[in-house]
Amino acid sequence: MLRFFNTLTRQKEVFRAIEPGKVRMYTCGPTVYDAPHIGNYRAYTFEDLLRRYLKYRGYAVTQVMNLTDVDDKTIRGAQRAGLSLQAYTAIYKRIFFEDLRTLNIEPAEYYPAATEHIPDMVALIKRLLERGYAYRADGSIYFRISRFPDYGKLSHLDVRGLQSGASGRIDSDEYSKEDVRDFALWKAWTPEDGDVYWDTELGRGRPGWHIECSAMSMKYLGPHFDIHTGGEDNIFPHHENEIAQSEAATGMPFVNYWLHCRHLLVNNQKMSKSLGNFYTLRDLLDKGFKPKGIRYALLSTHYRQPVNFTLEGLRAAESAVQRLLDFMANLQTARGSGFDVEPLLQQTQARFEAAMDDDLNISAALGAIFEMVREVNRALAQGQLSAADAQQVAALMQRFDTVLGLLTPEEAPVSDTVRALVRERQAARQARDFARADALRERLRELGYLVEDTPQGPRLKRL
Repeated sequence: MLRFFNTLTRQKEVFRAIEPGKVRMYTCGPTVYDAPHIGNYRAYTFEDLLRRYLKYRGYAVTQVMNLTDVDDKTIRGAQRAGLSLQAYTAIYKRIFFEDLRTLNIEPAEYYPAATEHIPDMVALIKRLLERGYAYRADGSIYFRISRFPDYGKLSHLDVRGLQSGASGRIDSDEYSKEDVRDFALWKAWTPEDGDVYWDTELGRGRPGWHIECSAMSMKYLGPHFDIHTGGEDNIFPHHENEIAQSEAATGMPFVNYWLHCRHLLVNNQKMSKSLGNFYTLRDLLDKGFKPKGIRYALLSTHYRQPVNFTLEGLRAAESAVQRLLDFMANLQTARGSGFDVEPLLQQTQARFEAAMDDDLNISAALGAIFEMVREVNRALAQGQLSAADAQQVAALMQRFDTVLGLLTPEEAPVSDTVRALVRERQAARQARDFARADALRERLRELGYLVEDTPQGPRLKRL
């Protein structure tokens, strides 16, 4: 039975979809003012694992991931670059989608951009004004926290204890837990905003960050949906504010299950450019690391545990992925008999699903897979695995990989030059010209390939 730890209740709960067989899920996407760092991709990889496992369990998933392309950061960044907001954010939208493909993160069904949904935000703010949850001040519009008694229920803040020194208003999109004050829904235009504004019936201005996600999630998923995810830093103020403005506007529960992943640390320290431990995905690729290894490093620790990211750990992750890839290749060599693989496959699948059903316990799920790999490799080495059994093992691994996303090819196509060298070497071997064959093997190694000779012919492996 599938269970998730719900941040709202602080306990594991059996997952029950609002509509049988269907899951509607909102995931907080990037603020497109810079290239995302690997801490961001820890969250996106966790959300991808969640999405994939829901599909594995037979759910039809509708996922929405927003693109925040107007807020304090994007406006400042565009002004520093001397670009329009649209031209500036387009650069980082492109980088984001390229990185998603690199990490084999499945695309969401919708990627709404904030700037394309201003009318939806205006309509939502108008409803909050009409219902008395919002008010105007100095041309801006704020949410009245005192009118919403459940404020703080997600972050478990004692708002009453903090209210005494925080009775004013706050305009910044991001702020600390101590700033429990009325937050901006609509920000009146100021000269600092330059040419970033919309003339609407609310006045000239732009939306606050928090209203963006409420408006876009409800547009695509309805006023009440199943799952909302993000990093733990989103809990307060962003997700707390989403709940308040959404439920105040509709009078309905907003989201049933809130899932949040923990932070990523680098060498047990917070990632910081000043410490020299700040990595984007492209930084790691430039160092020679492979996408699948990076993906494995980000997803192989349970999402509610902090990840301590190190380059040594990334090398170990690459080795783990290579072990799985080698295993899949070795299955093709099975020609034996005498090993009943069916009980092992049934046990492994049951252990994998039990672990993943338990709040996406990926560590235990991977442990079950690697135990199966050891058992099958032993049978292979002893010549006991039949080709038919190997096909069953491969099919189960491919089933698991619909969740893991690690076995799909990521390498560039092998060049014609390399293929010609492999054919030439094979001809030299057949002619028993082993000196020539060894020289060609070394040439292929220089080009980045290891040649393995199998009963089915030569097999290339990238170094």
